[in-house]
Parts: sequence; structure tokens; C-alpha cells
Amino acid sequence: MTENAIGVAVEDVTFAYGTTVILDRVSLAVPRGEFFAFLGPSGSGKTTLLRLIAGFGQPQRGRIRVGARDVTEAPPWDRNVGMVFQNYALWPHMTVAENVAFGLHRRRVPRPEVARRVEAALALVGLEGYGGRRPAQLSGGQQQRVALARTVVIEPEVLLLDEPLSNLDAQLRVEMRAELRALQRKTGLTTIFVTHDQEEANAISDRMAVLDGGRIQQVGRPVELYDNPANRFVAGFLGTANLIEGEIVREGAASLFRGPGGIVLPAPGTARTGRTLLALRPQALAIAEEGRPAQFSGEVQRTEFLGGHVRYAITVAGMVFHVDEAHLRGREALPPGTTVRLAADPDQLTFLEP
Repeated sequence: MTENAIGVAVEDVTFAYGTTVILDRVSLAVPRGEFFAFLGPSGSGKTTLLRLIAGFGQPQRGRIRVGARDVTEAPPWDRNVGMVFQNYALWPHMTVAENVAFGLHRRRVPRPEVARRVEAALALVGLEGYGGRRPAQLSGGQQQRVALARTVVIEPEVLLLDEPLSNLDAQLRVEMRAELRALQRKTGLTTIFVTHDQEEANAISDRMAVLDGGRIQQVGRPVELYDNPANRFVAGFLGTANLIEGEIVREGAASLFRGPGGIVLPAPGTARTGRTLLALRPQALAIAEEGRPAQFSGEVQRTEFLGGHVRYAITVAGMVFHVDEAHLRGREALPPGTTVRLAADPDQLTFLEP
């Protein structure tokens, strides 16, 4: 990637508090104009990495670039990045317009230019006419928009978002993530979004990095990571996966996966023989109707109605398999204790290092 195409580059970054390593030799590149997500559980290092890019701390090793500039030792105000915090951090005694203008005044922008840019920023986030209100007079979604307007008004090179939707209710989160994506497309800003919510990351990011234990586990488009996880952690963290340890054997011209309890499934001819881990998504398993082929059987342990589908927990050879079945009006879920036969889609099997 050429320097002109780089939005943010993190190169071999290590960060620790005392002897506790938070980030361990992390490297990644975010192209200019991309909507990128850092995804991972609590304690994975994603927020620390975002804060290092913003300038709130310096790595013990490695460097950080914004565009062509090495900003590793630059203070936050000299990086040309804007950050929206989880709690929005609005000044309660200031009006909406004053909050949005704050960064411009600190940069000594002339007052006529401040007024023009504040008006344009509020229009960009759909808050025309709200400039005279106080934050306490706004809803959570409106406060988030003010925080966004305050950030984009300074015309940053990079926009950093630290779980900005976490304080909103479920329905508003869905609406606001769509607005965030629309805003990013409109401005073309390189944007990095931190979240622990897989659905959010899948819905709005061009690409994402999955972090765990201070290391990047995998980087790619959401669908790539979901369909082709690199390891056990990514397979289990991105959605639900049935993880089955077993081995791949050759029998004549065929390759087979043999798991516990007599589970036998086809494996690709190119698969390496020996111990392996099979990742099987719930939608890749089906409850076979009478007379239809199936590979193994189990017993329904419990059911969960999830709106568009029913998720079954089915015990097979002492393991619990999750199976999703589309819900249709009038169709009753199978009760616990029902014996069922299961068929796996051979095209949906993913084999990983054990």
C-alpha cells in the first residue's frame, strides 16, 4: 500500500502497564476512506489501540502513522484525528452550537468561519435548528449526533469512534449505526470503530480486526471472517459455532472427518490427514425429515425462539450442538426429549488447527 493510500498504519506496536502486556506486536493498515472496526471481548486491547492512535498514550515499541506522518510521539492535538467517546463528553453548560464550535475556537478559527462550519456540521448530522438547545434537552441519539458534529467540524483526517452506540437502546442502536455508515460515506473519512458487538461490526464495517489477548487474530471483510475463521477463537467469537474435535482420514479415494460418538462427515480431498477441529455454523445443520439422508442423530435438549428462527440445543454423543431452523407461522418447535436426525451441508464445513 502506498503512503498516499494509507489512512492509519500501526506497525509492530507493543503497549504495557508495568509487566502487564495489553498489546503485543500489533500491526495493521487501514486504507484511506475505509470504515474499519476493532472487534473483541473486554480486555482484548481494542480500546487501548484506539487511544494510542488518538495520542492518549505512547507504545513502548513500534510506531503509528496517520497518512504519511509518523505520529507516534505527537500529542493528540497535533495528529489531525477526531475522537467520539463512549459517553459523548458534551459540556452541559454549553449550547449545542457552542459544543460543536469548541474545537474550532481552540484552533483560533475566525468567528464567521466558525459559524459557517458549525451550521454545516449540524446539517450533516440532521440537527438543523438545534444549535440553541442544551445537551440535557436532547435524546441519547441526538446527543450522539452532537458529539459527531463536534468531531467532524474540525475536519479531521481520521475519525475514531469508541463504542459510541453502547448507551442507546436496541432499536436506536440499529438506526444510529445506519446513520453512522451514511455519514462516513458522505464525508469519505477514514473511520475506526471500536465495539464488542459482532452484529454492529458486521453491519457497518468494510473490514475489521478481531483482537484477543492483545493480539490480532484475523483481519478481513466481515463475511470472510465469518465464513473462513482463522482459528478456534474467531470461529467461536463471530456468531455461534459448533466446534468438534476429531481427525481426517483417507478411505480409498475419499477423505472423511471422524468425530466422537460415531460422527462421520465428508472432508475436502485437499484436507490434511490427522487431528483437526471442525467448525459448523448452526444454519449449516438441518433436522432431517423422515426418509431424508442424515449423518448422525441426537436429542433435543432445549429450544429458543429468536424471532426469525428457532435455535435448538441438541445433545450428540455428550456434546451440545446448536441447530437453527427458520420459524414459520403455525410451525411448532420440537419439544425437549425429541430424538432427531441431523444432516450437515458438506459445503459449509470449516476445518481448523485443533
